[in-house]
Amino acid sequence: MTLVEICVDDVAGARTAEAAGADRVELCADLLEGGITPSIGMVERTLAAVTRVGVQVLVRPRGGDFRYDADEVAVMRADVRAVRALGAGAGVPVGFVLSGLTADGRVDRAVLVALLEECGDAPTTFSKAFDEVTDRRAAMDELAALGVHRVLTSGGAATAAAGAAELRALAADGRVTVLAGGSVRSGTVGDLLARTGVPEVHLRAPGPADGRPRTSPAEVAAVVAAVRAHRDAA
Repeated sequence: MTLVEICVDDVAGARTAEAAGADRVELCADLLEGGITPSIGMVERTLAAVTRVGVQVLVRPRGGDFRYDADEVAVMRADVRAVRALGAGAGVPVGFVLSGLTADGRVDRAVLVALLEECGDAPTTFSKAFDEVTDRRAAMDELAALGVHRVLTSGGAATAAAGAAELRALAADGRVTVLAGGSVRSGTVGDLLARTGVPEVHLRAPGPADGRPRTSPAEVAAVVAAVRAHRDAA
């Protein structure tokens, strides 16, 4: 069964995604910077607003590259601990979206080990930083060995559609769940699933409201419907 994850940056977006049929949300802040860790208040209110969807919280202290120093790792560890404390009382699964690369484009094992230690048994995703690694097969080996549950990727291409062949190869590996993201839309998601066989898709689903982008209930519902139609036709 293919799952749909919606990237949101506010409580209303999470509520909309759940009502429109999404399976999970990725909760972020400052999407203009590619997403950073949301405030603890945002996490608390989002968890209070949903009753069914899983919530994956992005853990990233700043925009820019994915090379983190000791202070930034300490901040991320503290953020994970704070979110886990909130998640302990939540009625939905709470997990984390992590990253960490070395200067030569490899998964930063030391950073990931430190963060995964804080995550415990919570579900984890390696972020789209994966598309910046120099050797995706080696990176998948590393993530699998570390026990990361899934990876968000467009197969190293500008869009998931353009990286379809690589997504298919990565998904076939089977050790780490492939979450395909990168310009996924309701009109194209069926074709993407047919070409890649990925078990999960990720998208922003923006729609205009009140002068700024908001999560579109119509687009989320259309993606969910297209995913179900693909499943039923398979």
